[in-house]
Amino acid sequence: MLNSKNQNLNYVVANQLDQLWGLFATTIGYQSFKSNLNYPPKQHPTSYWFNPKNGRVLQEYQLLYITSGEGIFESANCKSTKIVAGDVIFLFPGEWHNYQPSKSKGWDEYWIGFKGDFINTLFKNNFINKKNPIINIGFNEQIITLYKQGIEIASFQKTAYQHLLAGIISHLIATICYIEKNNAFRDKEIITLIEKARLMMRANSEKNIRPHEIAISLNISYSWFRRIFKQYTGFSPAQYQMEIKIQHSKDLLNSSTMSIKEISFALNFLSASYFVTFFKSKTGMSPSDYRIKVHGKNN
Repeated sequence: MLNSKNQNLNYVVANQLDQLWGLFATTIGYQSFKSNLNYPPKQHPTSYWFNPKNGRVLQEYQLLYITSGEGIFESANCKSTKIVAGDVIFLFPGEWHNYQPSKSKGWDEYWIGFKGDFINTLFKNNFINKKNPIINIGFNEQIITLYKQGIEIASFQKTAYQHLLAGIISHLIATICYIEKNNAFRDKEIITLIEKARLMMRANSEKNIRPHEIAISLNISYSWFRRIFKQYTGFSPAQYQMEIKIQHSKDLLNSSTMSIKEISFALNFLSASYFVTFFKSKTGMSPSDYRIKVHGKNN
């Protein structure tokens, strides 16, 4: 661990139990580079230090957050790109990359390195992407607080500290993805339309209102409505309606004495048998089994 006013470097280890957790940290820290300083500092261990003329290849993921200044970044899958304050940079194991602050302005950076099956799964499912490693989230106090908490935890390295760092890593990535997704929907009119549609679906969960009828009532085309709704919610309008029906049926099974047949008719299913089949396909158990599991009640 190396500490000073302008830097706090922590290189941490993970035991076998930490690795079995599925996500563990390798390094975390903060550095402030003023203009005309050499980058990176030579205090870095050999496995992390690199010459900006040649770049490097790491055997771990890293997440950098630039809070002031500017510089450049490039990798095997990303051409040379200007980095500005508010940019987050994902580094990937086994991938050549290179970055440095500008000589004229320098930059302030937070970073955390990590490994594990959890992050491998996120990468495999394209939640993080080598071709789009840079995300601008602006100045975000929550992100900075998470880094600072991680640095403090790593500084003391109390027993099971890696589990807390795993939570911080997960929180960082989730928050960045949340910001990125919501930045794509800055048009308040679009968000208002989606919210109106969701309210209509919830208000009419006992009826079989069709998605194209909702689009008509909102005075928009169905094809556009379906596309933008799925981009925002992750569900098609019809899928979202089905999820609402499942939640409503669970509420009735939990809180009412209605029979399975009465619930099926209340929610406008074609028949009780269709409701049972539908419910089981979504939850893995029949309505009766669900009620017994939750309250010990039969139908």
